[in-house]
Amino acid sequence: MLTKDFYNTILSQTFSPCGNYLVVGDIYGELSIFHLSKIVEAEALLSKDDLTPKNRFTVKGDYQVNSLLTLPNHLLVGGVGEIFAYCWKAIKTTKKPQLAWSIEIPEQKDDIGKTDVVALQFDEDKNLIYAACGDNVYIFHLETRKLLKTLSNHTDYLHCITKFGNDLLSSGEDGTVNIWDLRTYKVSNKIEPHVNESVARPELGKWIGALSANEDYVLCGGGPRLSLWHYRFLSTSTVFPLDDKGIHVAEIYKEKILAGGISKLFYQMSFVGEIVSEIPVSAVTTYSAIHQDEPFKVLSLAGSSSKIAICSNFLYKNQQLSLS
Repeated sequence: MLTKDFYNTILSQTFSPCGNYLVVGDIYGELSIFHLSKIVEAEALLSKDDLTPKNRFTVKGDYQVNSLLTLPNHLLVGGVGEIFAYCWKAIKTTKKPQLAWSIEIPEQKDDIGKTDVVALQFDEDKNLIYAACGDNVYIFHLETRKLLKTLSNHTDYLHCITKFGNDLLSSGEDGTVNIWDLRTYKVSNKIEPHVNESVARPELGKWIGALSANEDYVLCGGGPRLSLWHYRFLSTSTVFPLDDKGIHVAEIYKEKILAGGISKLFYQMSFVGEIVSEIPVSAVTTYSAIHQDEPFKVLSLAGSSSKIAICSNFLYKNQQLSLS
């Protein structure tokens, strides 16, 4: 088990609805639950037990946990070929919570095995779940758990999706950012960063590993450099001068840009590319960065390591959690 944890990789994280718990999913199909209240206390004297999970349980053996999504009453777990749901009440009170329900992902054409559920998004207004799986985005109704629509326009498998307003943005190995109009389920616009000379890094490939959007900008990066694009004109606004070998995490957060990937550092920057902070990380690759403001302000960074960096002010690492 010690060897297993030493070589572990954390692909996904989420906070509980109350914000008191951090849940991480790893490549061995396990969920680890940390209690945050003591961890984030500035003056707390913490023991090793305080910095390790309060509970761990296996979702499905030999299948990695690719994505996590917090709903008001349930935790959704994106595995391989299936989305699993657990009640938050059971997660908080039971060592081995029972599965509440699941959604099976349709088998894709020419797919030898079951497809990974790499990203999940929730539309609270319409009660819909968006799931990026293989080269399709599937839309399920939460209440009935029935498939509503399949969005098919990518030529290779997806890495990320993000929703803003009536648009859903998707991207992956084919290097294209598709902007879907959810009123028509059609691609209304697209961005291809790898064809832009100021952004392209042919030696790293054309894949896009991270996406974020607000009303003014689309942020994306992967093999191509992390870059900010005008939402309306689809032209580059900022190309970020980072020392990375691939971007897996990128987010527009308030008036700042958060980003990480294959790098020894996790970055916070301004919209014009000025670096605000550089946080050293133990993982060779950062795959997940999540944050919350209430009840505790915390940024949690995880990736190709059993260690998790906890930052209370988004400027430097305050604590380091471990799976063992």
